[in-house]
Amino acid sequence: MANSMSGSLNHAMIDGPQGRAAQEYANRFGEPGFGDITKAYIGQNYAGYTEENQETWRILYDRQMEFLADNASRVYLDGAASIKLVRDYIPFLEGPKSVNTFLMPLTGWQSKAVPGYLPAKAFFACLARREFPTTIVIRPKQSIDYLPEPDIFHDIFGHVPLHADPVFADFLQTYGKAALTADDPHHTERLARLFWFTVEFGLIREGGRNRLYGSGLISSPGESKHALASPSVDRRPFDLETVCGTSFEIDHYQPILYVLDSFEQLRDAMNTYANRILEGKGSKAAA
Repeated sequence: MANSMSGSLNHAMIDGPQGRAAQEYANRFGEPGFGDITKAYIGQNYAGYTEENQETWRILYDRQMEFLADNASRVYLDGAASIKLVRDYIPFLEGPKSVNTFLMPLTGWQSKAVPGYLPAKAFFACLARREFPTTIVIRPKQSIDYLPEPDIFHDIFGHVPLHADPVFADFLQTYGKAALTADDPHHTERLARLFWFTVEFGLIREGGRNRLYGSGLISSPGESKHALASPSVDRRPFDLETVCGTSFEIDHYQPILYVLDSFEQLRDAMNTYANRILEGKGSKAAA
């Protein structure tokens, strides 16, 4: 998380001894003696949310859901309903009203609170376990339209509804396993691009038109509209090799987006690629 907004981002929720210990463990994950990724998880400390935090959630929820009702993937919208995502309060990660209570029976996925950014290896280890590392702080009201780092709105509102879909859930776990295994910088870069252009900024063709499913689009009031309507966006058919060969930049609206025909297309392409890596057959020549 960026320190420049530490007060507004309510860092008191994550900066205590538990948060510091979990972040240190995540930073060292993979070293000898640091192989249990669950030690990077923390409690949500729900009482730490201020009324302004709750208001920010409600504002974002209302603004986005009004647009997404007609423009998001049906898989996303069905997932949001399945995990009981609501406008009235920031979601719980623990307890009977938590998103996890409703998500677990559907696909076995869970959202796990983390103190901030996880290094790539730790992040992939979570995905490989069907656990999604979830930022628990929320953006300040003055940054409501765009925040470069993740927050709970991006993570829970943007990502988690898709985890309720068995096809997408399988894709994401396979991605985590492949990325955790890959030790070739060539594959590591390609997998980062695949994540960016699908999980974060993906479009899908449904009902004869493009719809949103990538969390970076779903959770951004500005970019969600830009992605579908702007004439400056190059919307390309999804092709695994092309996606993995396309570089990206993070500090502006995306000029290139890829459009899936279905989530089965994404899952099957990921399975094919993962087999190259997991079976030790991946090479620059083959890729």
